[in-house]
Amino acid sequence: MVMAGDPDITTDFIVPMNYSANKAVDGNFFTFTGLRNFPAGAINPPHTHPRSAELLLVLKGWLNVGFIDTNNKIYKQTLTAGDMFVFPKGLVHYQSNDDPKQPSTAISAFGSANAGTVSVPLSVFTTGIDDTVLAKAFKTDVATIQKLKAGLAPKA
Repeated sequence: MVMAGDPDITTDFIVPMNYSANKAVDGNFFTFTGLRNFPAGAINPPHTHPRSAELLLVLKGWLNVGFIDTNNKIYKQTLTAGDMFVFPKGLVHYQSNDDPKQPSTAISAFGSANAGTVSVPLSVFTTGIDDTVLAKAFKTDVATIQKLKAGLAPKA
């Protein structure tokens, strides 16, 4: 039998490798304010966490959530306050607040000190994959791919 997992960390916490050396590790490092309100009509686009499962708890409002397994089967649910949902490690998933008027609030927890996040739209359309390759993969034309890329380009 073979088992694997995160090694026990030998420090109190882990600072990500991409964290700026010029930024102080203080209380702000441990604070995330992005889920104060999941704005009405907002979406957390399809993404994965390659090193961890995710547990989502809805505190206020409601969210549509789902993930796709390796057989391309979708598992989706509408969650309301008090509901929890588990996204398995490494599988593409999303969250969406489809209420046009009310924000939602949710908390996510991960089973890894470094879960990682891979955004599907950003990794596909903003990393330099050739437009012709993407057009063939998505069975569309280069002009459509370029429109998608333009919509995801960072704001100057």
